[in-house]
Amino acid sequence: MNQSQPPRRDFLRYVGTLASLSTPAALAAASDKDRVTFAPIFDKSEKPEKTEPPADPWDQRVGVAIVGLGRIAVNEMLPAFMQCKHARPVALVTGDRAKGLKIAHQYNIPESAVLDYRDYDKLAGMPEVRAVYIALPNNMHAEYTVRAARAGKHVLCEKPMANSAAECRQMIEACGKAGRKLMIAYRSQYEPLARALGEMVQERKLGALKEFNSVNSQNMGDPQHWRLKRALAGGGALPDIGLYCINAARFLSGEEPVEVFGNTWSTPGDTRFREVEESCQFVLRFPSGFIATCTTSYAVHKSQMFRLNGADAWAEMNPAYAYHGNQLRVARVVDGKEQVSDIQAGEKNQFTLMIDHFARCVQQDREVRTPGEEGLQDQRIMEAIYESARTHRVVKLAVPGRTRGPALEKK
Repeated sequence: MNQSQPPRRDFLRYVGTLASLSTPAALAAASDKDRVTFAPIFDKSEKPEKTEPPADPWDQRVGVAIVGLGRIAVNEMLPAFMQCKHARPVALVTGDRAKGLKIAHQYNIPESAVLDYRDYDKLAGMPEVRAVYIALPNNMHAEYTVRAARAGKHVLCEKPMANSAAECRQMIEACGKAGRKLMIAYRSQYEPLARALGEMVQERKLGALKEFNSVNSQNMGDPQHWRLKRALAGGGALPDIGLYCINAARFLSGEEPVEVFGNTWSTPGDTRFREVEESCQFVLRFPSGFIATCTTSYAVHKSQMFRLNGADAWAEMNPAYAYHGNQLRVARVVDGKEQVSDIQAGEKNQFTLMIDHFARCVQQDREVRTPGEEGLQDQRIMEAIYESARTHRVVKLAVPGRTRGPALEKK
């Protein structure tokens, strides 16, 4: 099998569609108008069937170089590419060639497309690579984004965007100057249940929003892990997992905080937290009076939840920030009785949805949902939280310009 052909598992997923396309020309013309449909067989009491539109032909998908082969790239992003319709992995950049070759063999990537970090700039001469996905330690995001932009590649960068607001601005400027797209991998904004809740908020189904309470914590074990090194991570629990709480409060409410109050803590003598904070508690106040109260920690059993309280109803996700298996329920009074409902949004991989959104924006030259400005705003808020924790004072925030791209299309 050559690089222009899909892996077997990808081929099998679309075999029903591809069987109806008898020539390469017909395959290249596949689009929504080629959607396969079936005559209904169920009674009107049943949920209607939905046949997914065909994927782009394999060689017409946006080729992406995966930069950094850590856990999120190997365990989540690469498998998610195999469910994508508009993107495919075509190159790997890693400091461990043996690992890179193992992964290349799994995803039909040529050995010649497994690059060392020293060869990163060679991406400029690889036309099959239209974009890069950066999954490196936080302190490397700015450098590798700037170099990708100079090489003419679009960038999908992991969160947190960088270790400082200054680095975020550098990344935005470099991509803007090169005319390349910069998207930050806020997977939760593409997660189906979070999207469903966002639509409820926009439709005023919870009433006026009043409070957001959230916890995102986990228990770190290895004191030598890069996330516990300030120079690499920029901080501890706050930029890694507390960031999810900040971003959820912002994108669900549609507001930006005007002041913050924060506190950090590290247990004396715990070798894990010699350089970064163990935990952080913070409060964000928004212009409407909406308040977000959040806790994040690197030293407690995993907990990933939030409750969004409105005047007419509350919504709760628990887990809320997990890679898989998130759950949403909503409580309101119906016919004089309290009713709690579990909300379903279908089984969709949030990583796949995020990647395909990025790829479609590249293909169609559209604005991405979570651009660099979104990452910059979260970085500004985190820097204000750290300042508040250091000074024990409330820190006020200037209202930013536009931080987020257009709303995602409803499915």
